[in-house]
Amino acid sequence: MKITFLLLTADAMGGTERAILTQADHLARRHTVEVISVYRTSDEGFFQADERVRMRYLVDLTGPAPRPTRPTSVDDEAYAALYRSPSRLMPARWEKQGSRLADLEIDRALRSLDTDVLVSSSPALMAMATTLAPPSVVTVHQEHRPSQLRGGTGEPLFQFAPRLDALVVLTDRTRDWFVDTFASSCPRIEVIQNSIPDGFRPRSTLRNPVVSVAGRMVPEKRIDHAIRAFRTVADTYPEWTLRIFGDGPLLGEMRGLAADLGLSDNVQVLGPTSRMVEEWSKTSIALLSSRDGEALPLVLLEAFAAGVPAVAYDIQTGPAEIITHGANGFLVSSGDIDGLADAMMRLIADDRLRQDFGASALRAAEDYRIDPIMHRWEQLYADLIAGRAEGEQARADRLAAWIGRTGGAGFAPAAPRPAQVTSGLDVAAVEERIQETVAGLVRSGGRLSVVRDDLTPADAAHENFTAVTDLLWRHGISYWVARDHGVRHRVVVAPEHRDAVFAALAEEFSAAPFYAETLTTGAKVTAVTLAACLTSESRAAEAIGLRLFQPVVSSSRTLRYGPALGCDVEFWTPSQDGSALVATRPTLLGPSVPVAAMTPATLTVRGREHPTIEPFTHRLVSDVDFPVDVVYTWVDGDDPQWRAAKDRVLAELGREPLAAADGSARFRDRDELRYSLRSIDMYAPWVRNIYVVTAGQTPTWLDTDHPRVSVVDHRELFGGRGTLPTFNSHAIESQLHHIDGLAEQFIYFNDDFFLGRPIRPTLFFDPTGLAKFFLSPTPIPMLDVAAEDDFNFSAAKNNRQLIRNAFGRTLTHGLLHAPYAMTRSVANDLDRQFADDVKLTAASQLRSHSDVSVASSLHHYVGYLTGRSVPGSIRMSYVNTGEPLEHPQLTQIMTTRSYDSFCLNDTHHGHLDAAEQGRIVMTFLESYFPVASQFERGSIRNRAR
Repeated sequence: MKITFLLLTADAMGGTERAILTQADHLARRHTVEVISVYRTSDEGFFQADERVRMRYLVDLTGPAPRPTRPTSVDDEAYAALYRSPSRLMPARWEKQGSRLADLEIDRALRSLDTDVLVSSSPALMAMATTLAPPSVVTVHQEHRPSQLRGGTGEPLFQFAPRLDALVVLTDRTRDWFVDTFASSCPRIEVIQNSIPDGFRPRSTLRNPVVSVAGRMVPEKRIDHAIRAFRTVADTYPEWTLRIFGDGPLLGEMRGLAADLGLSDNVQVLGPTSRMVEEWSKTSIALLSSRDGEALPLVLLEAFAAGVPAVAYDIQTGPAEIITHGANGFLVSSGDIDGLADAMMRLIADDRLRQDFGASALRAAEDYRIDPIMHRWEQLYADLIAGRAEGEQARADRLAAWIGRTGGAGFAPAAPRPAQVTSGLDVAAVEERIQETVAGLVRSGGRLSVVRDDLTPADAAHENFTAVTDLLWRHGISYWVARDHGVRHRVVVAPEHRDAVFAALAEEFSAAPFYAETLTTGAKVTAVTLAACLTSESRAAEAIGLRLFQPVVSSSRTLRYGPALGCDVEFWTPSQDGSALVATRPTLLGPSVPVAAMTPATLTVRGREHPTIEPFTHRLVSDVDFPVDVVYTWVDGDDPQWRAAKDRVLAELGREPLAAADGSARFRDRDELRYSLRSIDMYAPWVRNIYVVTAGQTPTWLDTDHPRVSVVDHRELFGGRGTLPTFNSHAIESQLHHIDGLAEQFIYFNDDFFLGRPIRPTLFFDPTGLAKFFLSPTPIPMLDVAAEDDFNFSAAKNNRQLIRNAFGRTLTHGLLHAPYAMTRSVANDLDRQFADDVKLTAASQLRSHSDVSVASSLHHYVGYLTGRSVPGSIRMSYVNTGEPLEHPQLTQIMTTRSYDSFCLNDTHHGHLDAAEQGRIVMTFLESYFPVASQFERGSIRNRAR
C-alpha cells in the first residue's frame, strides 16, 4: 500500500515530527511511504529519515524569499507577498504558520494526490486532508496532543473529524472524550501509543550524578521550574548536574535564570542534540516539568528505554500513563517546585531505590516496542482500504448527522475534559468488580460514573458529604464540620483516627464508584485513586487530607461532577506549641484554630444537625446573609397578540420598524429563559425569589405555583407610570425596583444571561450590602447623541450628561453585558434625582435616543459616586450567536466551564439563518444545562420539591 504523511515542518525538532518519521521509517520496509512537509525550514532535517522514505517539501523558507519547491517562473516579490498574506484555509487560531502561499501549494498537492492513505498530524492539516484529497483516498488523523486541552488549534476537530475514516489518539481518556463528544458522528477511533524506535540503546548505569531534561524551550515546558527545583537539589548535592537539551525562544532566558540563581556550575543549558539516545545513557534521573498539554511524552519513553527513572509533574495526560508512581518514578502535583526537588533528592539519596526504579522503567519500556505497535498501524490501514467503498457512505452519514446537530459552524457539544489519571496498583481489577456489582455505571472522563440528570452541583456536593458523614457515624469515628463558603463540604477528623478512616472507606466502598484525592499542605492534590484502593496508593501514606467523591455524569455526557464537589476529610495537626490545630487548607477562621476556642457546637446542614465548633456558628464578617432576589425581563416575540400590539404602536407613532430598536432579533424567544433559570438553580441556590417581568405572557413550562417564582405583568410593574403597552427595554428596566416584595439587593438578568459555574453572592454584593458593577473595556464615544447611534450608545451618552451635571464627573465606559447587581434604595433615588429623564424613558413605548439606561449604567455610576456600589470583577464571555465565526467560542465555553457568566446575544448584526441559529443555540444550552430546574413543570426536580 502507499501511505502519505502530512506534516507542517518535517525538518523541525519536535515530538510530532519524531513520532511520524519513526513510523514512516518502519513502514517503508514493506510499503511505499511519502512524507509531505508544508515548509522546508532547514537545509538538513533534525531527524534523519530512512532513504526509502520520499520527502517532499512544498514551500522552501531557506532561501532569500519563500518559494514553492516546484519549478515556477513567478518572481520572489509575488511569493513573498503571498507568504505574508494570512491563510484562507487555515485561520491563525488554527495554525499560526499558515499563509496564502501554503494554501495554494497544499491545495495543489492534495487535489492531485495519488495514495491509498493520507495521514494528517495536526487538526489544521486534518481539515486540509479531509476537504482537498480525492474521495478515494482514505484519511486518518493522528492526534499528538490531548485534544480535550486544545484551544483554537482544536477547532477543526469539531468541524472535520466526522469526515475522517479513522482518528487515532494516544490515550484511552482522549478516546473516551471523543466518543462522548461526537457520539454516532465519531469516526472509527483507535488508541495507538507512541513507540520507541528499534536499534541498539545503551543502558544507563544510573551512577552518573546527572539529571536530564529534554524539550523545546517554550513556556509550556516550564523549564524554569526544573531549574528552580534544582537549586534546592544543588544545595544538598552540589556534585549533581542538571543538563537541559532543546532549542526554542526561551533558550537565552533559561541560561540567564541559571546564572541568576548561582547555578552556572550545576545547570547546563546545552541546546538541541540529535544524539539524545546516548545522552540518556549518561543520565540517572529524567525530569519533566511540563504543564497540561503533553499527550504521551516520547522523552519519557526514551528515558525508560535506557533504564532511567523519571520525576514529572502529574498533569492531566502524559506522565501518569507512563510512570507508575513509587515503582519507576515519582509524580508530583503540577506546579509544586518543592515537590520536584524532594522527589529528585529521594532518588539521589538512595542508590538502591534508583536502581530498582531504573529496572522497573526498563520493563515498562517493553510496552512501547515498535514492532507490535506498527503492526497495529498496518492492520488499521489495511482494514480501511478494504472497506473504502463503505467508508465513503459512512463519512457522508456521519457528517450529515453532525451538521444537523451542530450547524457545522464550529460549535460542538463537547464533553468535559478528562480528569487526572486514577492511580493505584489494583485499580483496574477493583473497577471491574465495581462494574459487575453496580448496574448502570458508565466510564466518563476516565472514571466509573453514575448517570444522573437531576442533580445540581450543590446536590452532588451534599450527597458526597452525606455519604462520608454517614460512614463516619456508622464506624464510630468522631468528626466535626468546618463551615466554608464554597460549595464543597469540609469534615475534620483527629489524626489518630486516620487509619480507622482508611479502613472504613476500604470496607464500605469496596464495590462502589467512590474515588479519593489525596491531599497535602494547602490541599494540593498528590494523587487520585478509588477509595477502596487507598491502601495500595503510596501517596496516601503521606496525605493529611482526602477529597472523596462519586463521579456523576449526565446522560448527554456534557455535564460531569467530580472532585470539585467532593467532601474533604481533613486530619488537622497540632501546631508546634500545641496551642492550635493547623488546617489542611485555610478556613474562614484562618490557617489554624486555637484549641481553647474549639468548644463543641452544632451546625445545621439541609435540616440535619452535625457537630462543629462554636466559632463556626458565629455570624462572620464575610457572610452574605441578607436576601438576594433575581429579576428577569422576558417576552415571547412569536406571540401573535404581542406582535399585533406592537404593530399598532408602530402605526400610531408613524414609524417603520428599525432593525436596532424593533427588529425581531431582540424579541426572538428560543427558550433562553428556561435555561437561564436552570443556571440559577444549578449555580446560585442562595437566590431567594425570582421575578419574571412580562407583557401579559407566561411561559407554558414555568411553574407559576412555585413558591419562589412570581410573574409580574407590565401593568402591575408600571402602576400607572409610563405608557403601556411598551416595547422599550429601557422603559421596563427603569421600573424594576417597584416590584412588590422585591429584596433590597437584587440581580437583574436579561433572559440571554447565564451563570456558568457555581458562584457565591459575593460576586455581586459585598457582605455589607454594597452592589458590585463590572466595567466594560468598550468606551462610550466622546460625542453627542447622533441619529445613527445604536440606542444602547445614545442611552449611555445621556447617562453621561446626567452624571456630569449631578456629580461633575464624566463616565467613559459602559458595563459588561452580564448580570447587574442593583439595590432598590439607589433606584428609588434615581426616580427623585432624575425624575424627568426617568419619566420620559418610561413613557417611550419604543426605544428612543432620549432614553436613559438605568439598569445597565446609570444605577451603578450613581451608586458608585454616592458610596453604595463598588467595582467588581467577573469572568464572562459574550457570543453573538448570529455570527458563525463566534461559534467555536461556544465550544470553548462548554469544554472549560470556567466562566462565571456568559451572554448569548441574538443581535440584528448576525449573518446566520434564524432556524440554523436556533438549532445551534438550543443544542448548546441543552448540552450545558441538561438538568431541568425545579421551576419547570413536570421536571424531576420540580416533582421532588
